Amino acid sequence: MTDLLYPSVIAVARASFVGLGLKFTISGSEHVPDVGGAVMAINHTGYMDFTFAGLGAHPKHRLVRFMAKDAIFKNPVAGPLMRGMKHIPVDRDAGAASYASAVTALRAGEIVGVFPEATMSPSLELLPFKQGAARMAIDAGVPILPTILWGSQRVIGYHHRKRLTQRGLPITIMVGEPLFIAADEGVAAATRRLRSVMGQMLAQAQDAYPDRPSGPQDSWWLPTRLGGTAPTPEEGQAMANARRKNTEKTKPTGA
Repeated sequence: MTDLLYPSVIAVARASFVGLGLKFTISGSEHVPDVGGAVMAINHTGYMDFTFAGLGAHPKHRLVRFMAKDAIFKNPVAGPLMRGMKHIPVDRDAGAASYASAVTALRAGEIVGVFPEATMSPSLELLPFKQGAARMAIDAGVPILPTILWGSQRVIGYHHRKRLTQRGLPITIMVGEPLFIAADEGVAAATRRLRSVMGQMLAQAQDAYPDRPSGPQDSWWLPTRLGGTAPTPEEGQAMANARRKNTEKTKPTGA
């Protein structure tokens, strides 16, 4: 079935990115398969990662079906768009159904986008990974595309957002070589391998990033490892854990 909505949404999004003054550097798109399923595993540092990551597959004319919180699908405006673009709702109380939908899409030849950290990283370094990406790849018999975004935290992230007048803000999108996982490797080992590869890619993207903070007050978007003032990895992990607990605490009974 021909996708009519998704390409139109991408065109509008790309025009809005120009209006926002964003400058993309995309590498590794040749690793995206021309046909067939794949799990695109993406790091998560900014609220717009969902909209940026799919651009890594665009040069191959592939569309990425993202796994996203089911709350987005209940929004009267975003919901119809999400369903029309065949994204996959994730209900944490019915995870098996969401997982099955993702595996079905992969077996049907789709690229499914996932965030293995399951939440944005306050430290801007990789959080521990959930095992879903590796498990899906094994069950569906497809490769994983490790994908790194850097600079997206400067557009809109925790407690920070880009000034509308700021132009030429660089966004790096890097797609790595496909990881093929044999069933006998095991989910845990495959997850560790994926995180190791993405950690190396993230360091590469950070080192090659063309911008540097203009001063101490602007160093919030760099991790402490690079001299920035983002939370340390330990602080970031604690913040992420607290956020999850708060979400669970405030979730309506039976929701």
